[in-house]
Amino acid sequence: MVKEKINSDFLKREVTVAFYLPEILYGNDVIDLLLINDGQDVAKMDFSSILADFQQKKTKGKLVVVAIDATSERLAEYGVLRRPDFKQRGKKAELYSKFILEELFPFILKKISQPIQGRIGFAGFSLGGLSAFDIAWNHDHIFDVVGVFSGSFWWRKKDLKAGYTDADRILHAMIDESIIKPNLKFWLMTGTEDETSDRNGNGIIDSIDDTIDVIKSLVKKGYKRPADIRYYEKVGGRHNPETWAVVMPAFLQWAFWD
Repeated sequence: MVKEKINSDFLKREVTVAFYLPEILYGNDVIDLLLINDGQDVAKMDFSSILADFQQKKTKGKLVVVAIDATSERLAEYGVLRRPDFKQRGKKAELYSKFILEELFPFILKKISQPIQGRIGFAGFSLGGLSAFDIAWNHDHIFDVVGVFSGSFWWRKKDLKAGYTDADRILHAMIDESIIKPNLKFWLMTGTEDETSDRNGNGIIDSIDDTIDVIKSLVKKGYKRPADIRYYEKVGGRHNPETWAVVMPAFLQWAFWD
């Protein structure tokens, strides 16, 4: 793992990214690329070992992973493009998207010194997963797969105490209102112990309810299960890096095996 720092004109700050690279990259290798939000959580996993084990089993190409650390600006930079939540969180989501596309990607290509000809994925944890989903959705000419671990799909435009209904969930509305069907595949994960909140009192935690409803919206849009959507519910899984590390190999295999 190699850490790098990028001075972002869009974010007006220095961004720390961690490169997880294969031991050897040949000029004729087909390279897959995975970006991961909340890189500080990746650092809490034994990710180098997880990736090395995957690389040994992978039969085609090489996988490069770039984990992007979040800072105290996380609640402003992660979100849904031009749709801040009821507290105006996510108001810098468009700037973060521009950082990814216009600053990070050129930096990556310069770092590895060869083109990316394989799949490109974007993944994230919690709010970082919401951000990854949104950026990939709006740029499917770049991204092929999305991975969301315990995603913050509760993200809403109205406070629970201000007449909230499920129609106020921002990402669900974005999918439902979209006139396009991006060419993407989705891997969505929850843990049965992600949280205890149960807004509607149906006995199912919100993390699972909100994710299932994202899947319903995707199916309405025309995506198929399991060809386009994979749902992974981890029994006993919690909202933490320890759980996400356990399920990470399953995501990598689904997204980049061939």
